[in-house]
Amino acid sequence: MPFSVRDNVDHPISLYAATKKANELMAHSYSSLYGLPVTGLRFFTVYGPWGRPDMALFKFTERILNGLPIDVYNNGEMLRDFTYIDDIVESITRLLLQPAVPNFDWNGMQPDPGSSFAPYRIFNIGNNSPVRLLDFIEEIETVLGKKALKNFLPLQPGDVPETIADVEDLYVTTGFRPNTDIRIGIKNFIEWYLSYYSSSSRVSMAIKK
Repeated sequence: MPFSVRDNVDHPISLYAATKKANELMAHSYSSLYGLPVTGLRFFTVYGPWGRPDMALFKFTERILNGLPIDVYNNGEMLRDFTYIDDIVESITRLLLQPAVPNFDWNGMQPDPGSSFAPYRIFNIGNNSPVRLLDFIEEIETVLGKKALKNFLPLQPGDVPETIADVEDLYVTTGFRPNTDIRIGIKNFIEWYLSYYSSSSRVSMAIKK
């Protein structure tokens, strides 16, 4: 810890992780064959308005509002590098202006996984500040003004107990580090959620200020 783009990630423990690595390998092949500048982005637990309904914050909010239990894996003790959507967008916008270039110091005897002899780069985009899942849920409860019914479960096979992104390369390249506090990010999401679903019978309470 933290996870660095310099780390070797050739031994994934889940199919999900394996598909991510496969994507990077295929992108590198195109970069090498055709000189195509390729920048790979590794997002860390993205959340915020317009988020996917299958992601934790969306599911937790929906189920808490409806008085339904939420599944809390690893008994809530896992740590996640929750990254707010605005920080993701800002990072992407800055990186778009700096296409990948070859690393002329790249050496196959001591390969750097984060760069290449081809115009290929990898960047982590994460908040670099992991939050315990139970603390994340507690902040949702605070904003909603309602307690969650928690169904505590063990760690799922293939999952990891902690994630944290080393974003030094992102900062050196763009001058930016994701930094939105979860208290701001969760409040923004719930305000959006309540507004978006205000015509639905599922939402019948005002946000707790």
